[in-house]
Amino acid sequence: MQLTNDEILALDRQHVWHPYSSFLNPSPTYAVASASGVTLTLADGRTLIDGMSSWWSVLHGYNHPRLNAALRNQSEAMSHVMFGGLTHEPAVSLCQQLVRLSPPGLNKVFLSDSGSVSVEVAMKMALQFWHSQGRPEKHRFVALTNGYHGDTFGAMSVCDPVTGMHHLFSRNLQQQYFATRPSSRFDAPFDESDLASIRELLATHSDIAAVILEPIVQGAGGMWMYSPEYLKAVRELCDQHQVLLIADEIATGFGRTGKLFACEHAGISPDILCLGKTLTGGYMTLAATLCNDQVSDGICRGEAGVFMHGPTFMGNPLACAVAGESIRLLLEGNWQERIGTIEAQLRRELEPCRELDRVVDVRVLGGIGVVELDQAPDMQTLQPAFVEAGIWVRPFGRLVYIMPPYVASESEISALTGGIYSVVSAL
Repeated sequence: MQLTNDEILALDRQHVWHPYSSFLNPSPTYAVASASGVTLTLADGRTLIDGMSSWWSVLHGYNHPRLNAALRNQSEAMSHVMFGGLTHEPAVSLCQQLVRLSPPGLNKVFLSDSGSVSVEVAMKMALQFWHSQGRPEKHRFVALTNGYHGDTFGAMSVCDPVTGMHHLFSRNLQQQYFATRPSSRFDAPFDESDLASIRELLATHSDIAAVILEPIVQGAGGMWMYSPEYLKAVRELCDQHQVLLIADEIATGFGRTGKLFACEHAGISPDILCLGKTLTGGYMTLAATLCNDQVSDGICRGEAGVFMHGPTFMGNPLACAVAGESIRLLLEGNWQERIGTIEAQLRRELEPCRELDRVVDVRVLGGIGVVELDQAPDMQTLQPAFVEAGIWVRPFGRLVYIMPPYVASESEISALTGGIYSVVSAL
């Protein structure tokens, strides 16, 4: 028997623990009955235009016929098979696509289940690499303040320890080094003083295995868009000090910033690259960690002779088939022109928010639009206000932001930007 909307919500409040939520002071929750294109249909019949792409993952919109077909066709062949000692065409083809599209030199692909795990894999690669080189003392990481890399223990250790979401676990985490995030904006002249912090860390600490950062756009830690010159200089500093560079493109990969990968803005290649979120177009959980020959050969020549990681659902055929089709769908369309159009509209329509009393900044890059408030609003009232406006926008901290699916129309984006203006102006 199908549950009613009230029954779904009552059982949800009783049993289901949502991310970053409390049973004692629950946030507003809405039951979704279906989704298509850029629209979520709630169980109570209301419809919302989704500005979040389901946490930045639904690239081509919901219920896409080609992705549905890829999932259905693969399920008829096999839904899963262990990846230890076995392989299959969906995984091999996907890895070939990723190698061909990613920055030069990244030609080895390790598939995993989620973005956080892809970061864990990257960190383990860096640690095992240096251990294999006879340099086990290189076991710590440099990350940027206001950065975010995931919720598992290794990933938490390289999230901002003060402003991040994981300070409660600080005693349980490996202590890492944190360089001050660059202040130079993406579209402004680069200030060389931005390099002082990371330059000093790399020059004075010999135990650093790798620098990990989000190229060009910091995601959940602050939605900050910084100068490509900083990223280019960090690549040079890593080479100078014999430190690996890990680029976390889980949020920025596959066109979101106007380039296929954000590293392209600086013309650099990392030693290790983390991908996730949009990899399957939002259909299934899948992530990938790519590395170059230096890293893979170094690991395989070491004591273990193999890379010491192996998820049960690694290389899941369903996820790989959908990911491959999602990438083909992206490349067949004029995605770069589409992102340019979205960027221009977001700039034009979010700029009036800058004049509102509670707004301290408005920034846009590619398919990302951010309205920064002077203080964190009350989500108990803000979230319902966005729903009443007919849009799904979920702020965090002081940031009201949108990352709409690439297929969002001009009128759908206007509904999002207009709704943001209306709700924020009423604060």
